[in-house]
Parts: sequence; structure tokens; C-alpha cells
Amino acid sequence: MKLESFPPIINTQARILILGTMPGVASLTQGEYYAHKQNKFWNIICSIYNQGAVPENFAEKKALILNNRLALWDVLKHCERAGSLDSNIKNPEENDLIGLLQQYPNIQKIIFNGQESHRLFNKKFGHLVTLEKEILPSTSPAHTLKFEHKLAAWQRALID
Repeated sequence: MKLESFPPIINTQARILILGTMPGVASLTQGEYYAHKQNKFWNIICSIYNQGAVPENFAEKKALILNNRLALWDVLKHCERAGSLDSNIKNPEENDLIGLLQQYPNIQKIIFNGQESHRLFNKKFGHLVTLEKEILPSTSPAHTLKFEHKLAAWQRALID
């Protein structure tokens, strides 16, 4: 089945671009980034920027991203995939990340939500983008690192 990612959450104040790979089944079904209940993305972002309180409303989650000078997107625009695992991705087509970075020149750093987003980015764009880049532990429930370790890594990357 051919899947399509979401548009970016970004504005001109964004300084850090967070890149995932491709939305999972729960996210695609709900039309929201990181909608799977066991994905820790919003728990981590809200622990860092919102005293831990995760908004129920996706519009409030988007506002939290934008108000903290973050941007959110995925490396892939389209792919075929059974289920939600990145390892099942076939026939990937990348988003226009070069165009996005040209349109939003205040982006200073790219954070990858897991190894696979970094691998796919590097394959197509690695030689073209000289911004600071950091690979963080995936917030996916498939990545079994303890929450506090994920949170500490993300906090160092976003705040320090």
C-alpha cells in the first residue's frame, strides 16, 4: 500500500528541525504526527517544554512545537509499507528537504528521531546539508530504551 506523509509543522522562527521517517499506522489513521499511544514523542516534548502535560488536542501539540522554535517533518513523502515498522519500508520517495531548508533559513540543527530517519536522509541529502545533525533514540515503542534515557538524550539535544 502506498502511504503519504504529512505536511511539515514549521514557521519562520523554527531553529531545530526534527525528522522522523514516515508516520505509522495510528498516525496516518488519526492524521496526526506520533499518534500511537505508546510512542513517547509527545511525552518527551511535553516533559521538556510543557511541565509534562500532554495536550489532548493536536492543534495544541502543534502550537507547542512552533512556540518552542521547533519544526517537525518526515524524511519520506511516500513509501510502501506493511504495518508501521521502518524495516518494512519499500520504494521510498523523499520529501523536498532541501527546498524546506532554503525556505526556512533559520533552521540551525536537524535532529533525527531514530537511526532509520538519519540513514534515509543521508542516502539522499547527507552530502548537501552542512547543518549540525544529531541522531536521537527513537521515540517509537519498538525502540525499547527506557523512557528516562530517551528523555535525557532529547533534553540534551533540544536545550543544551
